[in-house]
Amino acid sequence: MSKTLSIVLASGTIDKIAAAGVITSGAVANGIDVNIFVTFWALMKFRKNDNTVNKLSYDGSEISDLVLSKMNEKKIQSGIEMIRNAKEVGNVHVYGCALMADVMGISKDDLDDMVEDIIGVGEFVSMTESSYTTLFI
Repeated sequence: MSKTLSIVLASGTIDKIAAAGVITSGAVANGIDVNIFVTFWALMKFRKNDNTVNKLSYDGSEISDLVLSKMNEKKIQSGIEMIRNAKEVGNVHVYGCALMADVMGISKDDLDDMVEDIIGVGEFVSMTESSYTTLFI
């Protein structure tokens, strides 16, 4: 049986989504399966053609312009692109949170194709029982 990592991705800031992307990529590179539960503000960033403003978390707000320009200069993929690429080569599953989808009026059709389904938190918690760790980002 393979190892599984579970990630609850709640933040919609690009640094937190990038962290989830880097961790997912690293896990896949090490043969680890990944389940990602996208909720709260992160769910908005997983919509098709999302056009909300890319922001860093408050922790980095004073240097956000510098960080964003350096990321663009170095052609670093967005966290969402990292997750998408990891899903193409590894066993990565991405789920939207049913409660937040309902609150925000988002259907599965509104979400990026990498989001497999919209599920309740209870179903995701059941999935985490076989995980060796669960991260909250």
